[in-house]
Amino acid sequence: MSDNGDLTVRTLAMWGIPLSLGVMGLKMVAWWVTGSVALLSDGLESTVNVVAAFIAFFVIRYAQKPADHDHPFGHHKAEYLSAVTEGVLIVVAALLIVNEAIGYLAEPRMLDAPVLGLAINFAAGVINAVWARLLIRTGRKHRSAALAADGQHILSDVVTSVGVLAGLLLALATGYAIFDPVLAILVAVNIIYQGWKVISQSIGGLMDQAVEPREEEAIKQAIATHASGSIGVHDLKTRRAGAVTFIDFHMVVPGTMSVRQAHDICDRLEDAISAVHEGAKIAIHVEPEGEKAHGIRVKVVKEA
Repeated sequence: MSDNGDLTVRTLAMWGIPLSLGVMGLKMVAWWVTGSVALLSDGLESTVNVVAAFIAFFVIRYAQKPADHDHPFGHHKAEYLSAVTEGVLIVVAALLIVNEAIGYLAEPRMLDAPVLGLAINFAAGVINAVWARLLIRTGRKHRSAALAADGQHILSDVVTSVGVLAGLLLALATGYAIFDPVLAILVAVNIIYQGWKVISQSIGGLMDQAVEPREEEAIKQAIATHASGSIGVHDLKTRRAGAVTFIDFHMVVPGTMSVRQAHDICDRLEDAISAVHEGAKIAIHVEPEGEKAHGIRVKVVKEA
C-alpha cells in the first residue's frame, strides 16, 4: 500500500468512530420514542459498530507500522485480528437481541409514535449505507482487511434496518404486534450469519490463504511473459498478510549464466509482477538447470 493509501485508510478509520456514535444515538432515539424491540435490536447492533470502529482505528495504525527486528515481515496481520474480534462482537450482539426479543413474545405491544421513530431509523440507515459503501470500496482498493470488514458489518446493519422497517410497517398495517419480536429474532439470525462470514474470511488471512484464482493467473501471466532467458519457473507460492501479498518462486537458469544476468531477469520479473499486483513482496530463488521441479509450475514464453 502507498503512503497515500495508508493515510486514506487511517483517516476513514478515525472518522468511523464519531460517525458510528452518531448513528447509534439516532437508532436509540428511534427505539426510545417507539418502544419497539426490533428497533432496540437494531440499536444494539450499532453499539457493536462503535466498539468495532475503535478497534479498527487502533489496529490499522498498528498494522501500518514498518517492519522491525521483532516483526521482519511487518505488522499487517494485525488487521485480521481486528476483523475476527469484530465478527465475535457481531455474534454477541445477536445473542443479546434474541434474549431481549424472547421476553416480548409473550406480551407484544404496538409501537408508540411509529412515524417519528421509523423516520429517525430510516435516516440512520441511509447514513450507514453511504458509509459502508465507502469503507468497502476503499478497503478493497487498498487491501485493508479491517476496513473492509468494518464496511461489511455496517452493510449488514443496513440490511437489518431495511428488514426492521419493513416488518414494523407490516405490524402497523395488520395490527399484529407479534411481528415486532419475531422480526427481531429473524434479524439476530441474519446478524449471526454476517458475523460468521467476517470471522471465516479473516481466519483465511491468518492461515496464509493464497490469492484468488484470477489474481494468481495474472501473476503467472506476468512471470511467463517476462522470464525470458530462464529455463522455467516452479514452486510458485502466494499468501496474503493484510494489505501486502507475499509471492515467492524458484527460477531455473542455465548453469553457465552469470549472476548479473540472472539478477537482471529477477529485476524484470519483480517489475512485471508489481505492475499487476501492487504492494507485492517478491522473493525469487535462482537455481541452476538440473534441479527437480516441484509445486506450481509456470511455462516461460520463449523469445522469438
